[in-house]
Amino acid sequence: MTDLHAPPIAPGRTARGRRVLAFSALAGFALTVIWSAPFVDKVIGDNVTGAVIGHDPKAAIAGPLAGVLFAFASGLGGTFTACNIAALGAVAPLLGEPRPLRSRLMLALPPLAWLVAGMAVVSALYGVIVALFGTNMPQYSTASAAAGALPPRLVQSMVVFGIIGLVLIYLGLAALGIVKDPLEAAERRFPYARTAFMGVIIGAFLVGRPFGLYRQLFRDVADSGHPMYGAVAFVLQSLGNIVVLSLIFLVLTAALGSRVQRWLAAEPGRAALLTASAFLVAGVFTFLYWDVRLLARTGVIWYPTLW
Repeated sequence: MTDLHAPPIAPGRTARGRRVLAFSALAGFALTVIWSAPFVDKVIGDNVTGAVIGHDPKAAIAGPLAGVLFAFASGLGGTFTACNIAALGAVAPLLGEPRPLRSRLMLALPPLAWLVAGMAVVSALYGVIVALFGTNMPQYSTASAAAGALPPRLVQSMVVFGIIGLVLIYLGLAALGIVKDPLEAAERRFPYARTAFMGVIIGAFLVGRPFGLYRQLFRDVADSGHPMYGAVAFVLQSLGNIVVLSLIFLVLTAALGSRVQRWLAAEPGRAALLTASAFLVAGVFTFLYWDVRLLARTGVIWYPTLW
């Protein structure tokens, strides 16, 4: 006889959950092997940014107004950089959140708004810090990687993205029920706590991002010494980074929201497995790419790559 009062089995303790864990980790690793930074940073990033601002993106930024436009354009151009793989882990699980019976599109806006709010707070704060102290920060350095050593900005990238990767992995394991979910209690008091926290994670990308056009913006803000300019520019850079992902999320929610909800509800634990997989792929990729593959550039270790 089945015990109707027994707690549900954690997805991670089932054979299916273990398969999701293994395949997600493998997918994250595979992404690090096939990822081509020169292609996404230069071919996509530089061309998109140049098309938006109407000139060579590597030219000097001519004043705050040009800097604000450059900030959004370079964020848009950096949509598919290695940093933003983690953003997929934040946006994908939103499709599975339970919602009351209202317009699907309108109901998609609150979690997205809190995602943006969390991101904007961190981006604005970091922009102010850069304007005040940026010339003395590791990201201001233009040194190149050398045998056996990394420049200061890449050391900062390793630290920041290593932490972000581990956080995403932990959230994935929590979704599988393997570890305790640190956001569960907060979500009972505030239903959008998880999406706001993911916005904080996305905002923190700026703290570690070594993307060439972003460093150009970083140095311009640091040289300006104007906190308001730094706050506005960095918020717009982050907004440009997620605008495409946000539009994809809204389109999928409007077109497929009810079908996704029915599909997720058809089998217990399916939503948890989807969420866990998104976080695990993003977390494993972020940690391995920035903390293991990056070391291979110094010759300290070997890491398999296709490019």
